[in-house]
Amino acid sequence: MSFLQTGKWLSFQKSLGRRVFRYEKDGIEANIIRHDLPFRKNYLYIPHGPSGVTQNFIQYLKNLAAAEKSFYVKAEPRDDSVVQLLCQFGFKKSKKELQPSKTVVIDLTKSEEELLGRMHHKTRYNIKVAEKHDFKLVFRKDTDGFWKLLKHTAKNDNFSTHEKSYYEKLCTMPGMNAETVFVEHDGVPIAGAIWLAHGDTAYYLHGGMDRNPKYKPMMAPYYLHWELIKVAKKYGLNNYDFWGIDAKRYPGVTRFKLNWGGQTIEYPGSFDLPVSKFWYLVYKLLRNNK
Repeated sequence: MSFLQTGKWLSFQKSLGRRVFRYEKDGIEANIIRHDLPFRKNYLYIPHGPSGVTQNFIQYLKNLAAAEKSFYVKAEPRDDSVVQLLCQFGFKKSKKELQPSKTVVIDLTKSEEELLGRMHHKTRYNIKVAEKHDFKLVFRKDTDGFWKLLKHTAKNDNFSTHEKSYYEKLCTMPGMNAETVFVEHDGVPIAGAIWLAHGDTAYYLHGGMDRNPKYKPMMAPYYLHWELIKVAKKYGLNNYDFWGIDAKRYPGVTRFKLNWGGQTIEYPGSFDLPVSKFWYLVYKLLRNNK
């Protein structure tokens, strides 16, 4: 089960002020989260789910959408067989994805030598460069420090972030197993991440780096990931998930992740069920005009 379908994730989403729902019936499980939009509109979202589909489940979604005044339902299942069933009940493929549909996963059951051998030669070289700079990997609760690094990266790479409180609540939610980790040089954090452990997998969820030009040749991100991979192996985890690639939107980041030699995994993507066809059409037109 994906961590997005756990009770802890629902509790986290609730802490953000969202209304949440849980469906468990006839062997089907689904976390359902209400996402609010401007003009008092909203939609229902099922991340990495549902686990299956029945007529009763679809009727539950329609009833819930009516009660919550939601004009559509978005599902992002991980199983192709679930997609086929969703489409039979009126779900349509959507271009707008909330979770990445492609990711890179490293098999941690391999030895360090095997992992190095699978990497692009430039990645191996950059790890060696990073190891010459007397870095330290530091685990500590410091969302303020992570926020500073994240804002550096977001400004430089032109992407939006969540609110600061999102990361604070993610790292303090009981049982979530998410924490901040930093690469420090002379006591100064120059790269950081939020990673999470669930099941047999470590997930690299968010990352940031100080964009001061003097740090760029030090290759801190390579040190960060290589050390996290080794820590995850030490904890007995079997996989290291880079949590998303998109060659069109983020070519540099995608190339960086692919060069670690992991397996590329592709999920089916995003599927929408319009409940109010009128408002769904208006929403699509407004979104396409942005």
